[in-house]
Amino acid sequence: MSNLRTRPLCGLIALTLLATGCARNPEVAKRKYFDRGMSYLKKNKVREAAIEFQNAVQIDPKFADAHYELAQCFLKQNDVMHAYQELNRAAEFAPNNWRAQMDIANILLAAHKLPEARDRAQTILKGDPHNAEAEVILSNVDALDGLSAQSLAEAKDAVEMDTGRPASYVNLGVIEERAGDLESAEANFKKSVELDPKNVAPTVALAQFFEREKRWQDSEQEFQSAIALDPQNPMTRAELAQLYLVQGQRSQAEAVLRQAKEALSNDPRAYRMLGDFYLVEGQLDKALAEFASLSAQHPKDGEVANTYTELLITHKKFDEASRLIDAILKNAPSDPVALTHRAQILEVQNRPQDAIHILEPVVQNNPGNAPARYYLAVAHLATSDYAQAETQLREAIRLRPNMIDAQRALAALEIRKGDFAALKQTAAAIVQFAPNSPEGYIFDARALEADQKPAGAEADLKKAIEVAPQNPAGYARLGDLLFGEKRVDDAQKYYAQALARDESSAEALAGLVNVDLVRQQPAKALTLVKDQIARVPQSSRFYVLLGEVELKNQNAAAAEAAFEKATELDNNNVQAFLLLANLQIARGSVDQAISGYERAVQTNPRDVRLYVALGRLYEVKGNWQSAEDSYQKALDIVPDYPTAANNLAYLMLEHGGNINVAFTLAQTGRRGLPDLPNSADTLGWAYYHQGVYSAAADLFQEALKGDPKNPTYHYHLGLAYEKESKYAMARKELEYTLQVRPDYSEAGEIRKILAESPKSD
Repeated sequence: MSNLRTRPLCGLIALTLLATGCARNPEVAKRKYFDRGMSYLKKNKVREAAIEFQNAVQIDPKFADAHYELAQCFLKQNDVMHAYQELNRAAEFAPNNWRAQMDIANILLAAHKLPEARDRAQTILKGDPHNAEAEVILSNVDALDGLSAQSLAEAKDAVEMDTGRPASYVNLGVIEERAGDLESAEANFKKSVELDPKNVAPTVALAQFFEREKRWQDSEQEFQSAIALDPQNPMTRAELAQLYLVQGQRSQAEAVLRQAKEALSNDPRAYRMLGDFYLVEGQLDKALAEFASLSAQHPKDGEVANTYTELLITHKKFDEASRLIDAILKNAPSDPVALTHRAQILEVQNRPQDAIHILEPVVQNNPGNAPARYYLAVAHLATSDYAQAETQLREAIRLRPNMIDAQRALAALEIRKGDFAALKQTAAAIVQFAPNSPEGYIFDARALEADQKPAGAEADLKKAIEVAPQNPAGYARLGDLLFGEKRVDDAQKYYAQALARDESSAEALAGLVNVDLVRQQPAKALTLVKDQIARVPQSSRFYVLLGEVELKNQNAAAAEAAFEKATELDNNNVQAFLLLANLQIARGSVDQAISGYERAVQTNPRDVRLYVALGRLYEVKGNWQSAEDSYQKALDIVPDYPTAANNLAYLMLEHGGNINVAFTLAQTGRRGLPDLPNSADTLGWAYYHQGVYSAAADLFQEALKGDPKNPTYHYHLGLAYEKESKYAMARKELEYTLQVRPDYSEAGEIRKILAESPKSD
């Protein structure tokens, strides 16, 4: 009995050991993961496939095929950096994997690393002399290097290497088109279609050629053919929509995208396109409605949820956005996207410091999160921490070069710094990743203007208009350029075209106002602004323009009313508050100006200009404690803000503050305002209080060079000479002070010094 019971148990143990042995066999295990990954790829389950290939290379780090397929997964997810790493590993462990070598060459070419791309293509051709695709790479490298003849010869060689390969004919067509041989180019594009009439790629290439040649009907016909060839491909529909947009046919473009959404309702690329179209077109209300609908239809689509949340934030629907964010954070408290959205809300609510506290840990825990870095940069910009903002922007762009918002913000910083060489590079990147956006060309024009190349700037701005004919920005900026060159009539035409495309464009209206003013027609300018306000009554910036024109028409009361209206419409319009306060001060209403600034500070707590202006008014009122407090608040925001540092230093010296601290602040003010006489006087006054009278006298003399009749500078210089026992020189300066200002605040002290000091050295 015992033996009968034991035998089956022994058999079970043997089977178990056999199964375990198979599972622990590395070759079997890695192949199992690899096969499972390939199965997932066939089902387009890219992330699942990537996990399986990663498992395979963990077992065998030299498993070249798994590295290659993992790279393909990364490419499908637009993760080029990791794809490039995996492709290099695949090529290292299988040097004759020409497919991997070609993928590397294409990535290098796309990154404009031309020598490396050429070397890789030549390596392929040494091992595979008839590789037409590698010859195409060489052709494109030489084209980018400006070697047109060599590029054309290589493109023809690629065709000869494989006369049945459509892509080689497409490449040859592109090269011939660049050389101006349009007849041959068209023939080769058509040949590529003829070779593989069921392949959508050659048909699209032919359609794009016709589009570049503005043969709109031919292009439309080919795009329609491409859609018929591959009706499940949303990208051909997107190309057709773009064709309509180039012609200004927005309703047709919208119809194509709506059809794509209906026909391909389960493809995220298709059903998102209509909403993305509204975003690009700036139709944010339609975009919000579209993404609200998509969010309900596709609740698991994270990209839709993210865009919808951002639109809610843009529309200041913070409660709805917060509910979406809270729902995510309830289950995933560290979700970086939800936390970033929460920070966005805080930024819109003028709470940048709170946003920084949220985003810094997000970036620390997710160093590759480009959007989080971008919004962290935005928060730093709001706190005027430009160095940190630039650091985060550059890192965001390194991680995601096609992040146009980050590129745009960086360009604005470069303009602020006056770094126009860097601006030119940023502009080129924007053009590369958003060739149909006017911004890259506008920024490049700005760099060329700084380099005193107006002709190049004008060409750039005309290109901006060409790629985005309905966008007012290119027209307005070209108007500014022409106005600066005193081509007033031409400038007026472009300003008018900008305003026709966007009746709320303050830049265009300001340009037209300037045209009228330079022609000595302030009344006409006034009528123009009033007419535009009638069309756009809620524009705070238009009321600022109205106020400025009213001043030109000598109507200060009307100007003040206009600036007041501007602040009511937008309590974030700091310029309106500043202009309003200037008028109030001019008519002696300092208390009213202070009240306005205090109101502005409530809604713009990070704007240092307001604190400095408020400090000056407190000084006028003799409230030096409040003035010091205002200047200190400005320095809390921007520690090296020169005006605040200079003014605070002077007040501290005048009212018994810490002399060493005041001296440091005065140095900061002088560094930031080297050409301002006032900063020289303040630093000189600091030296005087430290007993360094010679250095003080030198700075007072420097101040007087810029403002020779300033009684305070003469008074300070006289005191310094007195301390140096230069009595005659001191007497001259002090007497001058009394001469120009008999009621000078220190007149009694001056008379006392004059009475007691020797009349000669």
